[in-house]
Amino acid sequence: MPVSPSAVRASLADAVPDVYWTDRPDLRPAARPPLTGHGHRADLVVVGGGFTGLWAAVQAKEDDPSCDVVLVERGRLGIAASGRNGGFVSPSLTHGLAQGVACWPDEVETLERLGAENMAGLAAAVERYGIDCDLHVPGEMTLALDERQVGTVREAYALHRAHGVPVELLSGEEARARVDSPSYLAGMHDPTVGLVDPARLVWGLAAAAERLGVRVHEDTAVTSLDADGDGVRVATEWGSVHGRRVVVGTGAFRGVLKRLALYTLPVYDHVLMTEPLTAAQLAAVGWEGREGLTDAGNQFHYYRRTLDDRVLFGGYDANYHFPGRIDPRLEQSASHDLLAEHFLGIFPQLEGVRFTHRWAGVIDTTSRFTPVFGTALGGRLAYAVGYTGLGVASTRFGARVALDLVHGHDTEATRLGMVRRKPLPFPPEPLRGVGVRLTRASLAAEDRTGRRNLWLRAMDAVGIGFDS
Repeated sequence: MPVSPSAVRASLADAVPDVYWTDRPDLRPAARPPLTGHGHRADLVVVGGGFTGLWAAVQAKEDDPSCDVVLVERGRLGIAASGRNGGFVSPSLTHGLAQGVACWPDEVETLERLGAENMAGLAAAVERYGIDCDLHVPGEMTLALDERQVGTVREAYALHRAHGVPVELLSGEEARARVDSPSYLAGMHDPTVGLVDPARLVWGLAAAAERLGVRVHEDTAVTSLDADGDGVRVATEWGSVHGRRVVVGTGAFRGVLKRLALYTLPVYDHVLMTEPLTAAQLAAVGWEGREGLTDAGNQFHYYRRTLDDRVLFGGYDANYHFPGRIDPRLEQSASHDLLAEHFLGIFPQLEGVRFTHRWAGVIDTTSRFTPVFGTALGGRLAYAVGYTGLGVASTRFGARVALDLVHGHDTEATRLGMVRRKPLPFPPEPLRGVGVRLTRASLAAEDRTGRRNLWLRAMDAVGIGFDS
């Protein structure tokens, strides 16, 4: 449905350029002190205070309460991807079942089982540590917005049912009965997907880690990592710490481990958050089940109703800035105008709603859309990065893998092909930027025509996972 530019401008007029989740001073904890001075020692140093690093610290203490763990974060906890995402908690470890089948058909059943176990472990930890993060599991609806996407939804339904996922296929009428939009032509409901307040999960994990004895330091940028005797010297802006082992979980921020630049690509994703909907607006849209929503295009939106009745709406554009630039000045862009236009087109009955927040975050994508794992410095250091926007739950699994790798444990997880074999590296610039632009244009063309062009078919043939 066409939306006027004036309606878009009005909806964004009051939106502050800040992240809703962390823009709540009454909830945000006080800053932890930076690590200063030299001579510090620890059994394990964790670099990165997002989900991967926090889960690594917590699980290390669960494994061995006597393990001395130090965690360092370059900024404030939750300031990067872990506190900026939509809060969708998916059990998938492979960026969706279709990607798992395409990449590891012989292991997909194991990966699905491990993903379900990881999801259950996350929920159990949230309960065990009393983390107040609004975790709930209303499921996710994948919706068709055009006739081509109807076929995509039906194919996804058949694939999920074939692998034992209890999904439900919805007609357009059935989908609109759950969430009312004239755009919905069909849908699939997956009951296994949850939602969470991501910033409160970050803050709750940090508090749990500290109660377990982890020393957490914010505003502590790592400047170098060097083999030192039986461990690693982790140098920071204001000091250093010697760790017998190190786990790195820095997402799109590659830091001083330069090899990560080969496998991860920083892509900006944009998000809007509405004001709380009124009773009349809620009645007009329905959505009583509070399901997470997405659509079936390559360029897709994700959206959800929060427990205080706001609507988060994000996705669609995925912006890469040459040559892998990450800069706060890139967070505000015309992508927000496009999102507002799409939102009002999907929900014309919400005309007049205002957005209160507009922000962006950097996704660490890999060429196959799934994480990359590895070791460095003679096995003293392990890393897990590259969750490609689906890491709220899978970071817990990634942290488990990194801990197993750095301690030399031979486990079911470390034997997985996804862990043992790295994705194809991205080419150097300027070829990297050209490839990203060509891929984006090709995916948009497939959304319009339903046909994968020669470029996308070539990517398929070499195992690059540009399928969403």
